Amino acid sequence: MPKQVDYESRRRRIAEAVCLLADEHGLEKVSIRDVAARAQVSVGAVQRCFRSRDEMLLFAVDHVGERITERVRNRLAASPDQSAAAALEHAAAEIALLRKEHRAEARIWLAFVAQAALSESLAGPLRTSYAALQNLVVRLITEATESGSVGEGVASPSPQYEACTLLALADGLTNHVLIGHLTAEEAEAVLHAHLSGIWERLGIARPRKAV
Repeated sequence: MPKQVDYESRRRRIAEAVCLLADEHGLEKVSIRDVAARAQVSVGAVQRCFRSRDEMLLFAVDHVGERITERVRNRLAASPDQSAAAALEHAAAEIALLRKEHRAEARIWLAFVAQAALSESLAGPLRTSYAALQNLVVRLITEATESGSVGEGVASPSPQYEACTLLALADGLTNHVLIGHLTAEEAEAVLHAHLSGIWERLGIARPRKAV
């Protein structure tokens, strides 16, 4: 019988090779030949999984986005009894990619974002990843709002607005840490100051520091 090939596993292996090369040399230097060598498969094996370099990059950017989103969900699932506010603190810490062990992932994400500014085919998957993260943050803020008590005469914060602002801040902090403008500790302080403002607007107690 012919050998059965697990193409999904091979595609993920190739995506990891794309990420490693993008981290080391930048996305523009990623070629099918180099990816095949790093993934320890033949060029033909890569071409059987992906019809073109662009299709390979599209799968890789989806892979990174799903990895970040899944890590956020796993961290939330690990503490199912925590408050929505505490859960949001955990989610924000994961999304910002400030920890040292996530520095390579942050560089890869930034490389994809830079390329997506010039490529609509890459921009689409990135928007999908951001939308998934934003929906998760909106849900957590909504749950926190329902458990809080916004002061009389104060307009209830818009979960959509708060989520959009938080994601934009997290992205900016990631970039500032990558180029050395801020240390991870300084970025964490900025993130927590912003979250404190959200809790104040929601009228709920600040949860214990999560980062």
